[in-house]
Amino acid sequence: MSAKAALFVALTIFFVAYLVAWVVYLGRARRRLPEDDPAVERGLPSALHLFIGFITNFFDTLGIGSFATTTSMFRLRKVVEDRLIPGTLNVGHTAPTVAQAFIYISIVAADMTTLVAMIAASVFGAWLGAGIVAGWSRRKVQIGMGAALLVAASLMLATQFGLMAHLGGEAIGVGGERLGIGIGGNFVLGALMTLGIGLYAPCMILVSLLGMSPKVAFPIMMGSCAFLMPVGSMRFIRKDAYALRPALGLAIGGIPGVLLAAFIVKSLPLGAVRWLVIVVVIYTAVTMLRSAFAPSRAASTITLPPPDRRR
Repeated sequence: MSAKAALFVALTIFFVAYLVAWVVYLGRARRRLPEDDPAVERGLPSALHLFIGFITNFFDTLGIGSFATTTSMFRLRKVVEDRLIPGTLNVGHTAPTVAQAFIYISIVAADMTTLVAMIAASVFGAWLGAGIVAGWSRRKVQIGMGAALLVAASLMLATQFGLMAHLGGEAIGVGGERLGIGIGGNFVLGALMTLGIGLYAPCMILVSLLGMSPKVAFPIMMGSCAFLMPVGSMRFIRKDAYALRPALGLAIGGIPGVLLAAFIVKSLPLGAVRWLVIVVVIYTAVTMLRSAFAPSRAASTITLPPPDRRR
């Protein structure tokens, strides 16, 4: 069996184990939580859930990214409460990302040692990050995601202005010190992935800084996400820190979006779309941070003492 075939077998095992575990934990959660809890809410995904899954994964396959765009759409339409957005992103986008990984690892040449090492690093980073983020309060999630979205917007702007165009090379892999830097960098990106900052733009920059071809970022990015997202998602699922119906909408609607983009559309002039995404992401980041730092109603309400009726 070739190294690539072994990687595909491992990815299949990971994904099937993830689906089985999700069903098991969902059954347990439904016996434990009230029926209106977002983590166990019954019913099919809405048309809006499916559309968000389709459009975000369609553009993700073409290189826009899905986490920032999904977060923006969730907040604009008030689909998911802020505290549950990181978990819903990771749980919902897992299946479409696995589909992308199979496609890009199959068609883009990459050194298997570099690919496997960077994927493994991202998985450990996601396992650590998800365990932390899943227990965060709504305010911490708002601050963390607001900051992450601003970072994502900055990276998109750098790409739009061609600031990264001079980076990169033709190598399909690295070794020695550069491989160590790549492993460390992808570990950090895996941890940040669980907070809602997508892996595409920072992974593209990391790969280019290491002297590899930007094309190699696709199998590294998709492979990393495909392995780390089931691991990270299970920690959100176990802590009921996600919304079930929107997550199912991302998964079910996302796979057709991936297939359409990868095999039919293949490429689009995305400059104008990226500008729109940047504006929406910055707006979402600002509103999320404003919500986090706004005084709570409870704190702003002055409680007066009861009147003295003895007079």
